Amino acid sequence: METMFDTLLQLPLFQGLCNEDFTSILEKVKLHFIKHKAGETIIENGSACTQLCFLLKGEVSIVTNSPKNIYTVIEQMEAPYLIEPQSLFGMSTHYASSYIAHTEAHTVSISKAFVLSDLFKYDIFRLNYMNIVSNRAQNLYSRLWEEPAQDLKNKIIRFFLLHCEKTQGEKIFKVKMDDLARYLDDTRLNTSKALNELQDNGVLELRRKEILIPDAVKLVND
Repeated sequence: METMFDTLLQLPLFQGLCNEDFTSILEKVKLHFIKHKAGETIIENGSACTQLCFLLKGEVSIVTNSPKNIYTVIEQMEAPYLIEPQSLFGMSTHYASSYIAHTEAHTVSISKAFVLSDLFKYDIFRLNYMNIVSNRAQNLYSRLWEEPAQDLKNKIIRFFLLHCEKTQGEKIFKVKMDDLARYLDDTRLNTSKALNELQDNGVLELRRKEILIPDAVKLVND
């Protein structure tokens, strides 16, 4: 039977560590295991990031609000998953999103102090951490240089994909049609027509003040 420690070893941060090193880490670090009920807020947007938090079991909803709360993006993430490692350091050490248990979820956290005092002594851990943060930065930078969309439908698809952490899985965009049209620099009527065309193609579902995308992979292939 797989244990919590087996799950920790599956996380990219710990991959490559030998059993001896991992055992040594577990003997020294104080791990905070928490079980969350479905619907419970695990991390609140804007709160200080003072620890590495790992989702070991279950599924979370990542809720991200735009400036001035004009639109909200919700996507699901399954365990194992490391929550916002990029927020632990830098000019802004606060969480950019809220994390809510979509199902019963188990998390474990490691303090920033222990990361600095002990974990960074291990070359493998340090390299894994730098790779995770670097890959995220490179991915975001590459998006800036993508070819501009040629029509409104592709502009909509690009808007959705730019606001997703990963392509796979269900996404919900809570946004008014007028606000979406303004972001796309087009009319409300044209935006509505393009969205209805995407709905007819089976890649999204229009609801009142929100758009459900059952699987964002279909957007890429549309």
